[in-house]
Amino acid sequence: MKSSEEIKRIAVQVINDEKKAIENLQNYIDDSFSKAVETVFSASGRVVVTGIGKSANIAVKIVSTLNSTGTPALFLHAADAIHGDLGMVRPGDVVICISKSGNTPEIKVLVPLIKNFGNTLIAIVGNTDSFLAHEADIVLDTTVDHEACPNNLAPTSSTTAQLVMGDALAVALIECRNFSARDFARFHPGGALGKQLYLRVADLYIQNERPEVSPSTPISDVIIEMTSKRLGCTVVTENDAISGIITDGDLRRMLQTSHQPSTASDIMHPNPRTILDTEYAVNALQMMRQNSITQLIVTDTNGHYLGIIHIHDILREGII
Repeated sequence: MKSSEEIKRIAVQVINDEKKAIENLQNYIDDSFSKAVETVFSASGRVVVTGIGKSANIAVKIVSTLNSTGTPALFLHAADAIHGDLGMVRPGDVVICISKSGNTPEIKVLVPLIKNFGNTLIAIVGNTDSFLAHEADIVLDTTVDHEACPNNLAPTSSTTAQLVMGDALAVALIECRNFSARDFARFHPGGALGKQLYLRVADLYIQNERPEVSPSTPISDVIIEMTSKRLGCTVVTENDAISGIITDGDLRRMLQTSHQPSTASDIMHPNPRTILDTEYAVNALQMMRQNSITQLIVTDTNGHYLGIIHIHDILREGII
């Protein structure tokens, strides 16, 4: 067993080796990359990404990224393709084939079939003198000097390079499509990420009570209102306008003073923080964090009091 220091040294070496492999990719970004992006962008069909072994795993990830960023894609395992799954490839589809060597038996069988179909073939390949590279219409070079594996065998640096090249392709397509955060949210409705992109304040505050008192409301009634509405605060309004807010903290501070206030106006905090009901919930969270508060008053565009959004509402939705 290696010592702790030796294990950490190995990890750092792997990271440095793979970092170098990624940095070298910059030298391979040429007109072929631009042509690949233009071809996928203008394709009438989908992007079919195929590979074998570890390259197949990378292909799955690239397909996922493309689908979530506006480019319809599907994964085709190279071995399954030559046993019936080649029927997934339709006219107008662009095929991306990923391989380190470009010379595996499955690739040598698959590539001519794709060419016979008339589909454009893009190779992400680590050997530009390979069968795949020679047969492809467009070649994206992902050559690495050596694998991070000490035996220079296990795909490590090479698969990282393939992954980064796929990400570069996907991000370039995002820019070409002007794919926005709103577009992204349509494909990510679930989970914390999706909720950050589509969940609005209006979706949350409406579930809460609407605590409200007037400036002349007696303190005893203020406490009753806050207790019954269970939001740790109440808004003070007068003539349909927001005058201030009273929080649990204001009540605690009141009890620590010798002066005993009688009405809401005596302890309310004027100029409270507000947020429009149309804002994203994640923006409400950021405002709470910036001001070290746990609730915001929700208003419409005319400044009318609508309700309260509490940090617990956001926590419940799993946005944090």
